[in-house]
Amino acid sequence: MRIESGIDGLDEIIQGGLLSERVYLLSGPPGGGKTTFGVQFLAKGALQGDVGLYVTLLECPQNIISDMSNYSLDIIPLIKVKKLLFADLGPRMEYGYIDELKDIIHPHEGVEGFSNEHEAPSPATVFKELAAYVAEYNIKRLVIDSMTAIRFATQDPALQEKEMTRFIRNLKKLGCTTILIGELTDPNAYTTEQFASHGVIFLHNFLYAKQMTRAIQIIKMRGTKHDCNMHKVQFTERGLQVEGLVQ
Repeated sequence: MRIESGIDGLDEIIQGGLLSERVYLLSGPPGGGKTTFGVQFLAKGALQGDVGLYVTLLECPQNIISDMSNYSLDIIPLIKVKKLLFADLGPRMEYGYIDELKDIIHPHEGVEGFSNEHEAPSPATVFKELAAYVAEYNIKRLVIDSMTAIRFATQDPALQEKEMTRFIRNLKKLGCTTILIGELTDPNAYTTEQFASHGVIFLHNFLYAKQMTRAIQIIKMRGTKHDCNMHKVQFTERGLQVEGLVQ
């Protein structure tokens, strides 16, 4: 079954939408629109009745909520009816958490075996938290921001690759349609996450004809007819919008 991505113009170039219950990697440089993409994806599902969870491992959830509320995506109303949830699973903030919206923003306090409050969480502990959220709230759409935070939880390169493969394989068993946000800036620099994911979407942000250009490129999409060309992306009041080919 295919589900709508929530990104205007994207579903038309991926055979009608994303295949449900699969894991997709979304990568790109700063300013490409990765966070916006993730929230649009969750908001679309929430408006259709599917509970979505945005897991942040780097940024403060309150900042993401504030920034995304500038779009006409009904973020706050969806949060209030618990169709859109945010969870902070990153290292503890030094000065504590803001109390507002505390019933839908969940820190990882009290989780057995969780890393020191100033250390990056491990893939295993993050997965245990995710599995608990999915079971408790019947999560159907999931965004994890970002993979970098858990990839470098260990300094051993071989162990990094092993843990990333294991993490993604376990995510596939959760029954969610999952977007993994990555910090990759070169689509030709292959990683374990690219091979292990069902699809790879790359957001570009580059100088072209003396002006900055944003674009989206479908690098990989299993079970889906798609082209690999770059399509222009614009930010609108509803978030990202995919347009014609970059000429």
